[in-house]
Amino acid sequence: MAASSPKTLIDFFQQPSKRLKVTSSTSSLTATATATAMATNATSSDLSAAQRGRIELNKLLAKSKRNLKICSERVTLSKGIPSPSLEELLVEETWLEALPDGELRKPYALSLCEFLRAEIGSSPAAVYPPPQLIFNALNRTPFDRVKAVILGQDPYHGPGQAMGLSFSVPHGIKLPSSLANIFKELQQDVGCPIPSHGNLEKWAVQGVLLLNAVLTVRSHQANSHAKKGWEQFTDAVIKTISEKKKGALFSDEPDIAEDGSSTHRLAAIVGAGA
Repeated sequence: MAASSPKTLIDFFQQPSKRLKVTSSTSSLTATATATAMATNATSSDLSAAQRGRIELNKLLAKSKRNLKICSERVTLSKGIPSPSLEELLVEETWLEALPDGELRKPYALSLCEFLRAEIGSSPAAVYPPPQLIFNALNRTPFDRVKAVILGQDPYHGPGQAMGLSFSVPHGIKLPSSLANIFKELQQDVGCPIPSHGNLEKWAVQGVLLLNAVLTVRSHQANSHAKKGWEQFTDAVIKTISEKKKGALFSDEPDIAEDGSSTHRLAAIVGAGA
């Protein structure tokens, strides 16, 4: 795919300005004054829109940090228990309202919770991500803001990699090949610059649900928590979005690599940078 589009999304979506037709010296002065005023107003409007965007993003980031703080406090308060119940770790109100009533109290979820407690209790460092980040995808992306869903398989199973967001890694962690492929396609299709890191928290708060099919994994053992109940829960999440959020983009890393329309829609949501 050729990178024929501009370097930033601002250039990508900006319409070319129309030239004013000048018929006399007087009209030329009038046209110049009008054009100057229009340019000034446009610049002011653009700045205001950018400022509003930054303010909104900061509010969303603050809310997601609040959710993380609540989860961390609940993990700390669990004391002797290896982990709080799964129900206590999903704190984003919009998801609690949108998901089927009592989803995390169903038999499969209770069985999954007991399995995780046994896994975490055997060695606190053996399960990724840590308990407070298990529902990070839902706690960072409110249901009412979901515009796209990028589906992964299960969390990264190396130390310090998994952060509860599919494909995302914390600052300072080497970019995984799967995420590098997503960045590459965004650059080729839309002209987005490739970020210097793989932390996708800002994508999450802007409406990109970074959801793995399985939300936990044993250290260095891919798919070790598959078929323990997570698939039933994430199926409920996907079904809820499909039924209540018309027009949401569903994709995975291979889809993004093959479908240019996916990269354009994703870029329109997250902007030019990560």
